[in-house]
Amino acid sequence: MRTSEDDRTTETVDRLLDSTTTWAVVGLSTNADRAAYGVARRLQQAGKRIVPVHPSAATVHGETGYATLADVPHGIDVVDVFVRSELAGDVADQAIAVGAKAVWFQLGVIDEDAAARVRAAGLDMVMDRCPAIELGRRA
Repeated sequence: MRTSEDDRTTETVDRLLDSTTTWAVVGLSTNADRAAYGVARRLQQAGKRIVPVHPSAATVHGETGYATLADVPHGIDVVDVFVRSELAGDVADQAIAVGAKAVWFQLGVIDEDAAARVRAAGLDMVMDRCPAIELGRRA
C-alpha cells in the first residue's frame, strides 16, 4: 500500500531527475564491477553531468574526479552517495557544507539521522533508492 511519504518521495525523485544537471557520485571509481560505475553511466545517458568523488580522484566516464566534495570547483545539484550507511552521514554533512541542492542515498544506504539533517538544512533527500532504476521506471 502506498503512503503519502511514498508519494512525496516519488515527487522528489521525479523533480530531481527532471530539473537537475550536475550529480556528484561519491564512491565512484574506475572499477567497472561496482554499482556506482554503471549508475553514473546511466545518469550520463540521461543527460546528467557526473562528477566522480573518490579518494583516488580518478577520471571516470571522461569526467575529472575529485578526492572530496569540497574539492569540486563548481556547483553540485545532487550528491549521489555510494558508501556504507555508517559513512553516509558524514557525506550528507559535506553535501550541506558545499551547498548541494539534494542528497540521494543509494539502495541499502540508510541513515535516518543524516536524512533529517539534510531536510532540516533545506535540501531535498532521497534514501534507499537508485536513480538508474527510477529512470527505468519512467521510461
